[in-house]
Amino acid sequence: MEKTMEARPRTRIAESVKRQLNRHSGYVFILPYFIFFTMLIILPTVINFLLSFTFYNVVEAPRFNGITNYVNLLTVDPLFLRTVIPNTLKYALIIGPGGYVLAFLLAWILVQLPHRVRTVLAVIIYVPSMLGGVMMTVLWRVLFSGDSTGYLNGLLLDLGLIDQPIQWLQDPTLLMNVMLVVVMWSSMGLSFLALLAGILNVDRTIYEAAYIDGLKNRFQEIFYITIPSMKPQMLFSAVMAIIGAFKSAGMAAALSGSSPPPQYGGWLIVDHMNDYAFQRFEMGYASAMAVVLLIIIYYFNRVSYKLFKED
Repeated sequence: MEKTMEARPRTRIAESVKRQLNRHSGYVFILPYFIFFTMLIILPTVINFLLSFTFYNVVEAPRFNGITNYVNLLTVDPLFLRTVIPNTLKYALIIGPGGYVLAFLLAWILVQLPHRVRTVLAVIIYVPSMLGGVMMTVLWRVLFSGDSTGYLNGLLLDLGLIDQPIQWLQDPTLLMNVMLVVVMWSSMGLSFLALLAGILNVDRTIYEAAYIDGLKNRFQEIFYITIPSMKPQMLFSAVMAIIGAFKSAGMAAALSGSSPPPQYGGWLIVDHMNDYAFQRFEMGYASAMAVVLLIIIYYFNRVSYKLFKED
């Protein structure tokens, strides 16, 4: 009898512990992700924000200087507002939406093809995003070489369209345009695969029902069925396209063969930030630029959420 009385409290305690574990099991599963997310994302972001209010040259301890870095960034820096921001916005607004639309169109076209052909073409389209850096330095610099041996100059000279080679990679205006071509060619990465998967997962019976109800052509099919049915993938791809466009760096220097490139053509905000952080070792000033970039990306992402949110 006494053993039975002692066993009951133990049983109740065990059941209570089991209920608590079941209730909080979700937190246990997300704990590893939360730890890594905090260590790799939240903590560096907070440290970067704090460093943006300091003078920090890596050697000495950070010294608080208030908003001096932000004031210098917006009023003293001769490149930031006149060159870096215009270049970055032009680059992001063309590569972001342009690459996004191109990725969607290519994904939609591939869906119309047989499975094996689609798989092969998807791999061919995706590979440049993996080998963009190598191909850029090998293929594109030869293609746009500024002498008569460059493929493009040689072709134009043979056709009689120009009488002397064009300095594609040394003229700052032309360099920016070449950058856009190269990046657009190699931008079919993860967002392209997400869009392809999203289109493939749309229920085909919806299309059949829509045509019965009066759907007339493929354009209506895209706007009234395909896009509304894959908004999560559209949102993911839009966010990835925005982040990818704004985080780009080193393209102009790699193409032109000099850092910085001639007259800072194609010089983007991450290039400017890396220059101050790792060449001049002005980490506080570079951190201020990183905060500005984070704010810009945040507002662009808000536009994406408004366009592709579920409701």
